[in-house]
Amino acid sequence: MGNSLKSAEILIESRLRDAARGDCTACYDLGVAYSTGTSGVCFDLIEAHKWFNLAAIAGDEAAQIARAEIAGDMTPRDIAVAQRAARDWLGGHRAQAA
Repeated sequence: MGNSLKSAEILIESRLRDAARGDCTACYDLGVAYSTGTSGVCFDLIEAHKWFNLAAIAGDEAAQIARAEIAGDMTPRDIAVAQRAARDWLGGHRAQAA
């Protein structure tokens, strides 16, 4: 069990690094992980929406569909929090790249 948890942590860390470099597939993968509670993360629709939103902004059509699907299970406030988190992520990573 400890081995699979460590593998999941490594996967998430890898996806986060890739997302920070602008990889929309990594963002989508993180959205899937948070929307299903897999890969060592807790189920969290706000985080999932954030990651799907970031992938969707980059043009990922599957992320656009997934974001719309989970939005149906979220409150308007939850969606606003997720959108703010996506903007903050973009702002923070654009500043680091400059």
